[in-house]
Order: sequence, then structure tokens, then C-alpha cells
Amino acid sequence: MLELAILGLLKERAMHGYELRKQLAHKLGFFWTVSYGALYPALRKLEKRGAVEKFFPAEQTTRRKQVYRITAGGEAEFLELLTEGAHSTWEEDKFPLRLAFFRYLKPETRLRLLERRKAYLEDKLDEGRRSLTQAKRGSTDSYTLSLVRHGMETTEHDISWLDTLISAERVALGDPPITPAPAAPQDVDGDHPTTLQTSTELQRK
Repeated sequence: MLELAILGLLKERAMHGYELRKQLAHKLGFFWTVSYGALYPALRKLEKRGAVEKFFPAEQTTRRKQVYRITAGGEAEFLELLTEGAHSTWEEDKFPLRLAFFRYLKPETRLRLLERRKAYLEDKLDEGRRSLTQAKRGSTDSYTLSLVRHGMETTEHDISWLDTLISAERVALGDPPITPAPAAPQDVDGDHPTTLQTSTELQRK
């Protein structure tokens, strides 16, 4: 994933290693853990593959620093990394990084990947429901129950956020937007709202 981040930032402009490190922290550090010790080894690998190249800017007159820039081969590799298969694409630590570079994809490709991410989260939400049901039947403590509920609520929020992004892409493509899901009913214990039904479940009804 570091290679994707490097290529994505170098698509914006050429920069030297230290500047690239700062941009990784500034633009991506909030939602992605950056391994700075792996930066230069990754740059060397990309250079060896011909994805990036080093040069000395003509305007530099003192303390000449080598600057990295993306190549045509790197552009192709970047798009491949950005759209690679679902099994690796939707791991929790990888989706936000890919989303940061979605502007480089075609609208129909963005829509397809967003819908794939939503399907993954809906499956995760179903798993959360089953876990909550099992936890209530056992002797699970209140903190663990609260943690499961929190995870489900976070997933619900992410699905709602994705619905907004998907609707925007559909409108741009001339397709009808997503119909919002109904409000969540009360949980069986009366203290906490249950999670929203997934769109798949609603369609079955």
C-alpha cells in the first residue's frame, strides 16, 4: 500500500524523499499508518521497476537534491493498484487510502468499487448482529456488549456515508440515487437501537 501512496502523491507533482515523507503524513497520516522506515526501500523498488525516476531540477543551483517523479509505467501501475481485486481492496486499512485517490478513476469505476465496499460492510453488519445475539444469550458483560454495539453503529454510519457517495456518482452518471433506508427500530432490551437492515434484506422483503 505504501507504493500506491507514493505513486499517488507523485502524480500530483515531483518531489524529493523528505518532501514526500512530509506529504505522506500531512495528506494521509490521519487515516493511514505510514511506515517511514519503509519509504526509501519502496522508492528504490519502484525505481528498479521503472515506475519512478530520479532527476535534478534545472532550477536548483545549490545543494542539488534528487527529485522523484512518476513515469508512464508508474501511471499504469498506480491505476492497477488502485483498482485491484476485492479480497485485498476492502481490508479496513486499505480502503481509505484508495478513496484518497478516487479522483483519478472514471465515475463508473468509482461507483463499482463503492458498491463493492458497501456490500462488504453489509456482510460485516450481519456478522455483528449474529455476534450481538449470541452475546446476549450468554453471560457477556456490559462492556463487551457495548463494544459490539459500537462496532455495529460505526458500520451503519459508514454504510450511510457510502450511500451518499454512491448516490452522487449515480447522479453524475444519470442514474437514480439510492433510496434512504428506514430508521432503526428499538432493540429488544429497550435501551439501544438495533442496526439498520441491509439493502439486500429490504429487497427480500
